[in-house]
Amino acid sequence: MNINQFDQPIGEALPDWQPVARPPRAPLTGQHCLLLPLSVDHAESLLQAFMLAPDERDWTWLSVERPTSLSQMQHWIADKVADVALVPFTVCTVSQRPCGVVCFASIEPEQGTLEIGHVTWSPLMQRSVIGSEAIFLLLQRAFSLGYRRVAWRCDSTNVASRRAAERLGFRFEGRFRKVMTRKQRNRDTDWLSMIDREWPEVQRALSVWLSADNFTDEGQQKRPLSACFAGVNRADTDATSPER
Repeated sequence: MNINQFDQPIGEALPDWQPVARPPRAPLTGQHCLLLPLSVDHAESLLQAFMLAPDERDWTWLSVERPTSLSQMQHWIADKVADVALVPFTVCTVSQRPCGVVCFASIEPEQGTLEIGHVTWSPLMQRSVIGSEAIFLLLQRAFSLGYRRVAWRCDSTNVASRRAAERLGFRFEGRFRKVMTRKQRNRDTDWLSMIDREWPEVQRALSVWLSADNFTDEGQQKRPLSACFAGVNRADTDATSPER
């Protein structure tokens, strides 16, 4: 703990801290997916992808209903593209077929913080590695730019979203009660985050899990992500253990 001249506890000193750059609207390429800057040109393909779902259950916790026409989809995309507070991406398969949307949001370069939000996956991404790698690519970009904290927040009733974040290494911070109303319902918000000192371990585990040799030709994982995290933790422990 740091103590100042008045014998008060204070935060960690950051004498060299400087604001970081805003994330660019530039592509991100992985082994299993590609993130392209979101464009209205992707509207028709995204509409087709989202309409593969038999109902709107994937949109229950989102702020809008699922677009069901090309014009609605174009409008939904155009709003995100025009929002200067967002850095929006289209998630694509390796064959460049659009299959989802995700954004950087709540971007504060002066503080070194941002959020991964507006996560909207289509059925094309279910039971695949695409969603996990998309988040990995965003984390990699954020921390490579010098961000100190990446946040994830979700409706407290959206258990799947919280579990997905925790599986990828985000840590639960707490619940904000009655933060907003959405679709004529109350929303309590769960907050999770990952900070810069946690990223190296997460990066190693995710890199091992996402490697081509961890998946069969049919796309089935050989080792679960939890095993990769456990392997990284064991390696770190062994590296710091005293010689016997």
